[in-house]
Amino acid sequence: MKIIKYEFNKNDHLGIINGNDIIPISIENKSTKNYNDLKSLILDWPLAEQRLKQIQKANKSKIPQEKVEIQAPISNPEKFLAIGLNYKKHRAESIDAGITPPRNQMWFTKQISCINKPYGDVLKPETTMMLDYEVELALIIGKQCNQIKASDAHQFIFGYMICNDFSMRDWQLHNMPERLETMIGKSYDTHGPIGPGVVTKEEIDDPHNLKISCYVNGDLRQSSNTNDMIWNCYEQIEYLSNAMTLKPGDIISTGTPPGSGFSPRGSSGKADKDRKGNVFLEPGDVVRCEIEGIGFLQNKIIADEL
Repeated sequence: MKIIKYEFNKNDHLGIINGNDIIPISIENKSTKNYNDLKSLILDWPLAEQRLKQIQKANKSKIPQEKVEIQAPISNPEKFLAIGLNYKKHRAESIDAGITPPRNQMWFTKQISCINKPYGDVLKPETTMMLDYEVELALIIGKQCNQIKASDAHQFIFGYMICNDFSMRDWQLHNMPERLETMIGKSYDTHGPIGPGVVTKEEIDDPHNLKISCYVNGDLRQSSNTNDMIWNCYEQIEYLSNAMTLKPGDIISTGTPPGSGFSPRGSSGKADKDRKGNVFLEPGDVVRCEIEGIGFLQNKIIADEL
């Protein structure tokens, strides 16, 4: 099931994606609970799942996607966590840039105020000259978990979506060479587009075998597969849950493949003589992130004129 959040007639709703249409989840039956945000749906799962399947099967009403404004699937997670340097080829290009790779999983927080719509504009503030893109597979926690094993972690995932982990590289480098900053350069307003919807876990046969790519103005910049992860989704949940309790609705972004703007390597992580390093984003650029089986994000860069 693919669940999407959208604005229609000035109100936010949840719906089920059905081709190019949306089947609204809103129900008028007084005996049936309505859901207007993803977290309330997750908290009532699997009962909500049964009701949604009935709605999907009945298929009584549809809204064309072009008549609504798609919103971020979830705007109120308790945590928005992301792992750094988690693709083998991305780690290799980071070493090229003089960054010492971590021995263990390296985590940071993206502040939830950075969450953006899947097709929303992304602000480029005057305070950065090095705005970069990072396509990532993200997952949403479905059940509270603490100190669990990787072998059990799949039970605690609600679904998957795409995240573009926009990064202000110059802010990340403020304290180099002593240390690489993470949160401060990755939390600017609008720098966390997610979506376009959430694909529930049973629809993804293997989250570790998905094509993942990113285009800037139609030019392929990142092209890989999630099988290049160093620590897979389940190992990430094990690691995090042994440090903190993960809650329903929490977002975990699982790392980016090679080819982001700071690297002179090509989209697949190989040396590319035709590509110049430091190809950062400017107002007017359009970034499109795609993951097999999930969909795409598309965001235009605009100047933040305060």
